[in-house]
Amino acid sequence: MPGNADFNALLSTTLQNYRPTLVNNIFTSRVLLDHLNSKGKVVVEEGGTSIVEPLIYAQNSTTGSYAGYDTIDLTPQDGISAAEYQWKQMAASIAISGIEEAKNRGTEQVIKLLNAKIMQAEESVKEELNTMLYGNGTGNGGKDFNGLGNIIATAGNTVGGIDAGGAGNGWWDPYVDALGGQLTQVAMATAYNTASRGNDHPDLIVTTQVLFERYESLLTPNVRYQDTAKANLGFTNLMFKQTPVVFDVSCTATNMNFLNSKYLKLTGMTGRWFETTEFQKGTVAGVDARYALILAFGQLTCSNRARQGAITGATA
Repeated sequence: MPGNADFNALLSTTLQNYRPTLVNNIFTSRVLLDHLNSKGKVVVEEGGTSIVEPLIYAQNSTTGSYAGYDTIDLTPQDGISAAEYQWKQMAASIAISGIEEAKNRGTEQVIKLLNAKIMQAEESVKEELNTMLYGNGTGNGGKDFNGLGNIIATAGNTVGGIDAGGAGNGWWDPYVDALGGQLTQVAMATAYNTASRGNDHPDLIVTTQVLFERYESLLTPNVRYQDTAKANLGFTNLMFKQTPVVFDVSCTATNMNFLNSKYLKLTGMTGRWFETTEFQKGTVAGVDARYALILAFGQLTCSNRARQGAITGATA
């Protein structure tokens, strides 16, 4: 059996057939990933040297009233720019050793073994990607995906090639309250309101379990409304104004993020978005095993940081 080339095809076909389930499970099992997915913000685009997000940062100054033969302002307008994000790569490997294959003789037994290996890889991918999306993109020598720690929880930094600390670039900053003390509803209201414009407001508030419980303690017993859609998916939540508040074990300690997913996007590359390679017999260094890879090239991007907010350094 270890030398049976047809086994590579059997394993590869089984893994490829499972791919739609793999992708679905990844994007419905973690609150942040599920939210982006449900809002249509997990997308697959053609590859290129980078991901470019067009930005509008200033109004058209020629707008105004006029009468009769008044001169209408024809001044060419600036106010449109672009943020550029670099692709990042993620991978997980699935290996079946020669001894494992020998101990699980027969197609049915080997497929059971493969399914167990797939589930192990699936859970690992979920956790790793979810953790990256709360980080600041500097993990593993800067190879990690961009995350909320960089896009939302830090002000005056460079995101998408735009330095928010540069002259005239304050429009690219999110609202960040370095609270350094107990979380209050007043601090939450300020973050929420500052990140809002009219009916354009945060649609998810994600924090740690500790701060979620702190917020819960501030509510009176008869004011504990839930977002039923999130609750039906198994995500514990409470409401703040019109927005569900949830907690995630991967969220950075002491942080509460106010997300407007209208301007956030998790972009994958066509042909490399949780695609699986064929199983190949290991030959490097004489390893007796079969290997396949799960590959994901993508990046978390933002097109409007000013509509995002964060409270950092909060305590219970």
